[in-house]
Amino acid sequence: MAATGFGRAEVGCDLVFDVADHVAMALQVAVASTAGTLEVEELVVAVDGQPVDVEEVAVDHGGRVQILRSGAGRLTVHYRAVLRPAPPGDVSVTEAEGLIALRQSRYCPSDALEAFAAVELGGLPDGPGRGRAVGDWVFERIRYELGSSGPLDTAVETLLAGRGVCRDFAHLTVALCRALGVPARLASVYAPGLSPMDFHAVAEVAAGGRWEVVDATKLAPRQTLVRIATGRDAADTAFSTTIAGSAELVSSSVLAVTDGDLPTDDHRRAEGVA
Repeated sequence: MAATGFGRAEVGCDLVFDVADHVAMALQVAVASTAGTLEVEELVVAVDGQPVDVEEVAVDHGGRVQILRSGAGRLTVHYRAVLRPAPPGDVSVTEAEGLIALRQSRYCPSDALEAFAAVELGGLPDGPGRGRAVGDWVFERIRYELGSSGPLDTAVETLLAGRGVCRDFAHLTVALCRALGVPARLASVYAPGLSPMDFHAVAEVAAGGRWEVVDATKLAPRQTLVRIATGRDAADTAFSTTIAGSAELVSSSVLAVTDGDLPTDDHRRAEGVA
């Protein structure tokens, strides 16, 4: 997933947490190792201004998880990267990936949507464009509304509510694709052009033996997306996960820009991954 042909990308975030006693936390804010050639990268984690040690762990699909442990205080996370996005690489769907991407998961209970998908979407043409057609259906049926969903909402709640944010759109797209027998997964990304700016989530669906990006929100050009993490759903790709203790997110801001003008994306054609 890369902004090929659009020069450098600059991405990053600033997160602030209040830690009452102690916390062990996993962060997923660094760009994936497959995203491109880094020219600048910095990650600064501190509690009350004092540096906190961070250990990086490599995960699937080029993901990079930073593990930190902190005592009580104001915990701040600053991340910034400037990179030249990579050209598209080998994005074929392996047999193992396809099997995993067909299974129901925490936020994408596709088994609960099989009957609905068969009735509502069973008439969609077979072939590599089927996942894209599911994304179009979600775009037409679900209203994008900030603050309309909670962190525990699944694709079922999104379908019933008829509204959600980017992760809800992605979860519903993934769940419906799986219910129709199309392997699908979720990617968290930096998305130049997104408004309002935030971390973004998109679906990746198997199309003709390759992974294709489907963004049912259609809020940002897919050509400029920069991958952070890839997984079954948001349980695998969250920007922060508390392992022990507790931390309250106080504020967050996200940066994602590219050199030059943003490309136009009508979302009707295939767009691959890096």
